[in-house]
Amino acid sequence: MKSLFVEYKPFLVFLAKFLLFYIFFTFLYQMYLSGFDTAQNEIDEISVSVANQTKAFLTFFGQEATILKNPNDPSLKILYKGKYVSRMIEGCNAISVIILFAAFVFAFSVKFKRTFLYILLGGLVIHILNVVRIALLTYALYYYPAYEALLHGTVFPLFIYGVVFLLWVLWVMKFSGYDKRTS
Repeated sequence: MKSLFVEYKPFLVFLAKFLLFYIFFTFLYQMYLSGFDTAQNEIDEISVSVANQTKAFLTFFGQEATILKNPNDPSLKILYKGKYVSRMIEGCNAISVIILFAAFVFAFSVKFKRTFLYILLGGLVIHILNVVRIALLTYALYYYPAYEALLHGTVFPLFIYGVVFLLWVLWVMKFSGYDKRTS
């Protein structure tokens, strides 16, 4: 039994670090969300901020966009050129994706400062690209509403998770320092 632990120790350490980080930060995020009464259609401030940044991104490029609180559920309506084409819910703010990204980076880390900076910069990249993703989705849904399932369910999730995957590969190959430690 001991030889199995020794043989699989790097994987088990990775798994333990990943799970502890992921569970801890997911718990903190859920505690934050519990401060908002979804029965009263309250929307968390992070989601409101992402919606407003999406509106700012669209209007920066000369597009007409408006954000309205949805009276029927805890979401924000995104109106594009006066037409309600998409809505912003808590799951659209990319916090869960950032936690997943950060958990992997942390689990595959050697040096704290480098890991912290990569998580910070990678989280910022994911956040910015998520705002762009929501703006592009809003734009696409206005012009191609028949493709909503494909755009929302496949194309744009591939975009954000593809970026996360590339950031993970970059971390492991260039920045983690893990290969130097194990060789």
